[in-house]
Amino acid sequence: MPLIPEEPQIHESAQGPRATAAAGRPASTPRPVPGPRSAASPRPGRPVPGPARPAPPKPRPAAGKVPAGGTENRSDRRPAPQLQLIPAPVDGALDAAEEALDLLLESGRAPGEVLVLTTGEQHPWAAHELSFGEAAYWAQQDTGDDVFFADASAVERAASRPVVIVAVNGGDDGATARALPAAMARAGALLVVCGDPQRITALLGAGAGV
Repeated sequence: MPLIPEEPQIHESAQGPRATAAAGRPASTPRPVPGPRSAASPRPGRPVPGPARPAPPKPRPAAGKVPAGGTENRSDRRPAPQLQLIPAPVDGALDAAEEALDLLLESGRAPGEVLVLTTGEQHPWAAHELSFGEAAYWAQQDTGDDVFFADASAVERAASRPVVIVAVNGGDDGATARALPAAMARAGALLVVCGDPQRITALLGAGAGV
């Protein structure tokens, strides 16, 4: 299933899980704390009043608002990001997210364009950076020059980025259902969700009503 033209093909459709799906794979072993990622390519007194002016024309309706008796201009809406599911078991969701991230970086995405969220156990990078304190950790996001890893429970504090990857690697269903729509709202072009497709579909439906 193709992504938008400029995005790489990360996986097959969630309706037909890839042959190498990690169903039944053993729990992933602890990883070393990763260092900073490198970009695939080199990665910002009052004026004197003049003569009286004629009365201004009648103001127009603000963009995005529906005029009385008219219809909404849908072109003013921001296009919704593309949603892509990567089938993976709970203990393999983080590995699947890492694989998707690597493919995006190899295809030319800058590290600062990607936000990675986890619904269960934190990514080792996030756990490591949080050990230096919340201020230092969130400062990493503000610089915007590297991939940012965060717990899905903190998605409301996360800044928008072109690509958001969510690893559904555990966690409470209610919290995950609330986090997924928020993650989509922060994805400018692409939202990748790694986990059990049936559970993700159900959670997305539940989150839409939250």
